[in-house]
Amino acid sequence: MKETAISACYVSPSLSTEQFVPNHTFMYLISGTMLAYDGSKEYIIKAGDYGIARRNHLAKYTKQPDNGVFKKIYILFEQEFLKEFNDRYKFKVENKKTVGGIVPLGKTVLVKNFIQSLIPYFNEQGTMDEQFLNVKRTELLLVLLKANPELANVLFDFSNPEKIDLEAFMNRNFKFNVSIERFAYLTGRSLSAFKRDFEKIYNATPSHWLVQKRLEEAYHLIDKKNKKPSDIYLDLGFEDLSHFSFAFKKLFGYPPTRLTEAKKTSS
Repeated sequence: MKETAISACYVSPSLSTEQFVPNHTFMYLISGTMLAYDGSKEYIIKAGDYGIARRNHLAKYTKQPDNGVFKKIYILFEQEFLKEFNDRYKFKVENKKTVGGIVPLGKTVLVKNFIQSLIPYFNEQGTMDEQFLNVKRTELLLVLLKANPELANVLFDFSNPEKIDLEAFMNRNFKFNVSIERFAYLTGRSLSAFKRDFEKIYNATPSHWLVQKRLEEAYHLIDKKNKKPSDIYLDLGFEDLSHFSFAFKKLFGYPPTRLTEAKKTSS
């Protein structure tokens, strides 16, 4: 099914809360500052920076408080569009696996000029009319591939996730707030196979392990890094502070605020 113009290309002052990337996504930061994290590495993104968030990977973005206007451009490349593009242009694809969910790209005047040419096509809602969408996406892909020919190995890899080391993946990505079904898919397993393999490794269900792992990390951050509960609960995959505090107290016997106060007293 084709993406609509609204979801495929837009300029926005907000960030998506979705942490699973279903389609390759080009992101250009017009103004402001943000942090991006893909489970392996954290990136500081400033105005004028851009890159690709890879399909079938996890990534989270955090807008930084810099008292300025925050604005970015997202352009999605769904699979059908990419297949049609490469049927036409026939870029050579090598069987090279790229690590990481985020591919930062070096700056080139071609991309800067493209972004400047793109702005007039957005309407008042920050979206692009459908009749211009594929023309501009095609132009952007040609620009990106001219400057970064190795991107062909990423963009034109249409395979689904292969079966990978479940333990290493979960230890790297436990902070992401996605479903168990999503974790199963990303490790190349059916849901039943994922649960079976998971319990063999951890001797616990995925849901129970995820909560405990996140809470243990929270304890470490508060106790050793002097972090505030209100500053870390979202980054650790909890949806609200009250749920985080309840789960923390259930595991450790006291709320996280008591640990924070104890740290203040001892310092």
